[in-house]
Amino acid sequence: MSFWDRIKPTTRPVSATEAALSPDGTRLDLTWEDGVKTSASAQLLRQQCPCAGCVDEWTNKRTLDPARVPADLRITQVQPVGNYALSFVFSDGHGTGIYPWKLLRDLTPAQG
Repeated sequence: MSFWDRIKPTTRPVSATEAALSPDGTRLDLTWEDGVKTSASAQLLRQQCPCAGCVDEWTNKRTLDPARVPADLRITQVQPVGNYALSFVFSDGHGTGIYPWKLLRDLTPAQG
């Protein structure tokens, strides 16, 4: 156990081992290290963007109106952020959100 583990012990969140975009960029499929497979639409991910432009930093209130995000929105780029998150660039040009693994797991329902 490291010094940092003793100071602030925490369980490590599950992380994805694979992230794949659908050919048209409208869906993200994730495979998690525990074997669960989940999926989310680009529209849902954009609606739930956690960046300061979409969520007020002081109140945590969502400032982005989810109804204004078009159903045909696409993800044009996916980038890892360290080993704890993904970031996306969407077809509307938005690309400032960082989506930690926990948020992505919470947003994406398991595939049946």
